[in-house]
Amino acid sequence: MSTRCTVRVVLPAQLRRLARVDGELRLDVAGPPVRLDAVLDALEHRHPVLCGAIRDRDTGARRAFVRFFACEEDLSHSAAGTELPPAVARGDEPLLVVGAMAGG
Repeated sequence: MSTRCTVRVVLPAQLRRLARVDGELRLDVAGPPVRLDAVLDALEHRHPVLCGAIRDRDTGARRAFVRFFACEEDLSHSAAGTELPPAVARGDEPLLVVGAMAGG
């Protein structure tokens, strides 16, 4: 039986500015289990301006300089259908979307 979970999402400053949001977002997502792609779908549905900023529009693949973290775990290279930790599904912990640093 699927219900709705409220997932907390924290975006980096540049994506918050792009989406015109302040602070943490709360998204309703089907679950549990809550899957990474479902959270990203809900995020892009609510803020269409983010389509293509976090994932490639055509392939759905994560952009190279974007990382995902939950409960101190790097989920950046996990499959899109990866289940997020129960603490994220309960709203106890946020999903962090982080802009990776590059350069030297």
